[in-house]
Amino acid sequence: MNSFLNAIVDIFSEPAILVALIAVLGLALQKKSISDIISGGLKTFVGFLVLTGGSGIVQNALAPFSEMFQHAFNTQGIVPNNEAIVAVALSDYGTLSALVMLLGMICNVIIARFSNFKFIYLTGHATLYMACMIAVILSVSGMSFPMVLIFGGILLGIVNTIMPALCQPFMKGITGTDAIALGHTGDIGYALSGWAGKIFSKNKTSTEDINFPQSLVFLRDSTVSISITMSVIYLIVALFCGPTFIQENLSDGTNYLVYALTQAGTFAAGVFVILAGVRLILNEILPAFKGISEKLVPSSIPALDCPIVYPYAPNAVLIGFLVSFLTGVVCMFIMIFTGMTVVLPGVVPHFFYGATSGVFGNSTGGVKGCVLGGIINGIIVSFLPLPLLPIMGSLGFAGTSFSDSDYGAVGGVLGLLNSIGGQVAIMVGIVVLLVIVIGLSYYFGKRGEINE
Repeated sequence: MNSFLNAIVDIFSEPAILVALIAVLGLALQKKSISDIISGGLKTFVGFLVLTGGSGIVQNALAPFSEMFQHAFNTQGIVPNNEAIVAVALSDYGTLSALVMLLGMICNVIIARFSNFKFIYLTGHATLYMACMIAVILSVSGMSFPMVLIFGGILLGIVNTIMPALCQPFMKGITGTDAIALGHTGDIGYALSGWAGKIFSKNKTSTEDINFPQSLVFLRDSTVSISITMSVIYLIVALFCGPTFIQENLSDGTNYLVYALTQAGTFAAGVFVILAGVRLILNEILPAFKGISEKLVPSSIPALDCPIVYPYAPNAVLIGFLVSFLTGVVCMFIMIFTGMTVVLPGVVPHFFYGATSGVFGNSTGGVKGCVLGGIINGIIVSFLPLPLLPIMGSLGFAGTSFSDSDYGAVGGVLGLLNSIGGQVAIMVGIVVLLVIVIGLSYYFGKRGEINE
């Protein structure tokens, strides 16, 4: 039984396999030939491996930067880390998390089938992480195993349906189509960035339309501009950090400036790989998903991971990341001077969430909207972990916290309900939320506003 559940966790937490299976199912429902089904499934599988490989390259390039930053500026504090929390939680709640995840995905399909929110959440690892957090909090509230499965699955299904709906009006502006949605644990922050960007909607200039002088036109190439920008940032931090720390702890003796340049180039290479993977996925998953849309969930829309928007505004990706990180640094100093718990600016969340927020802000407010989106994300990543610290501490995860806006919203509400009325309040809250979501879907669907 445990080996079977472990297999479920492995399959559904691996987005490459999950989305490849979805592609195979979609093509099979369209009665495509065996060769087309195999080709579509394999290309989708490879595309996601390329995407996740690029994400891994980026994270590996950013990891030493965090250490360099902390040493250079002598800062100590917590660094929000989703993976660290989930890794510990799965050791004690692995079976429960797997079942909540499976039931949550089923509930997502059911809600999409019978409501006007037609979003199918396909970001497997994000679903697993959210399932894990929900399972742990509901268990600690005193719910029995069956009740955790039922109410945890329903809540996860609701979250995975409503979060892409928040972002979809902006996704249409980014991609020019309703064929794809965003399924990521920063959806609330992205929607806020898109909404805030509307402040600058008049006479907006897109980040992709920035007029560079002829001598600087090469900067329009995203690989070139990212390489140069990151090289400057890495070199500045390396100079403050000094050669001794880097060469003894990070570079295995390689000159510290050479190491900094190499890491900057590796970061740019990772972004290039991500964009290549996204293009491959889109070319395969959208036609394949047509079968699911037509047969199982009419008019359904796949919700995919945040790098799916990067090719639409590469300049906004870089600007959003840099602004988010700088905002995180400012927030860090505010925390230091006010005596608060210090949240160090984790480069990975600032890149992935800041970049995506920049794209959303740019879609509605151009360059100014992009900058505002980066600021909003920087504030969220910096301050949102703080109210979650007591909750995580009570669950045995002292010293760390989730950083994403959706974790904060869901975890914070569950923690509040638990403090008010325990498991009864949580169960009532989940049922009320389900009724509200279904009601809203029909209200906005009737008015034709869900995707506008």
